[in-house]
Amino acid sequence: MEYITTLSLIILTFVSYMFSRFLFMRYNNPLLNVVIISSALIVAALFLLHLPYAAYRPGKEIMTILLGPTTVALAVPLYNNRDILRKNLVTVVLGVCLASSLTSITAMSITQMMGMPRDIVVSIGSKSVTAPIAAQVAEVNGGDPDLAIAFVVVTGALGAIAGPTLLTLLKITNPIIRGLAMGTTAHGQGTATALMEGEQQGLMAGIGMTLSAVITSTLFPVLVSILWHS
Repeated sequence: MEYITTLSLIILTFVSYMFSRFLFMRYNNPLLNVVIISSALIVAALFLLHLPYAAYRPGKEIMTILLGPTTVALAVPLYNNRDILRKNLVTVVLGVCLASSLTSITAMSITQMMGMPRDIVVSIGSKSVTAPIAAQVAEVNGGDPDLAIAFVVVTGALGAIAGPTLLTLLKITNPIIRGLAMGTTAHGQGTATALMEGEQQGLMAGIGMTLSAVITSTLFPVLVSILWHS
C-alpha cells in the first residue's frame, strides 16, 4: 500500500509539473511560474486527500536523486559552447564570482544581524545555487539541507518572475549579461526563463548557474568562517 501511495504521489508531481509547464508555455507569462503552480497543486492535492507531508516525502526523495545527474549534465552545454565562454572568460568568471560572493554575504549578514541562528544563516547563504549543491553546501557548513532547498526554490521563483522585468527597466539588453544575471541569481528557474528569451540568453544563464555552483561550493566555507568570526 505504501508503494502504491508513493508511486501515485510521484505521478501526481509529474502531472502537476506538466500542466504548469503547459500553462507557462501557452501564455508565456512569468507570473505563471512552473514551480509555484505545481507546488500549489501538490499541496492542494495533499490537503484534499488528507495526506501528511510524511506520506509525500518518500516520493520526493526518489525524485531528488535525479537532481545530481541533472546538475552534472550541465557540463555538456558548457563544453559544447566553450568558444563563447573562452571569448568572454575574464568578464564571465569575475562577474559570476563577484555576484555569487555578494549574494551570499548579503543574505547571511542580514539574517545574522536579525539574530537568526547559525543554521538559518548558513542555509540562506546558499540560496542562489541549484538545489542539490545548496543542500550539500549547507549541510557541510552547519546548515539545514531542507531549509536550504526551500530558500533555493523561493529565490528561483522570485528571480524568474521579477528578473526579466527588472533587467528591462534597467535598460540591460545585452543577451550575455541578461543570461548571466538570471542564471547566477535564479539558477535553474532563471535559466529556463532566460531560454524563453533566446538561445544565447539561455546558454549564458546555464554557464552562470554552473560557474556559480562551482564558485559557491569553493568559497562558501571561507565566507562562513569570515562572517561568523567577524
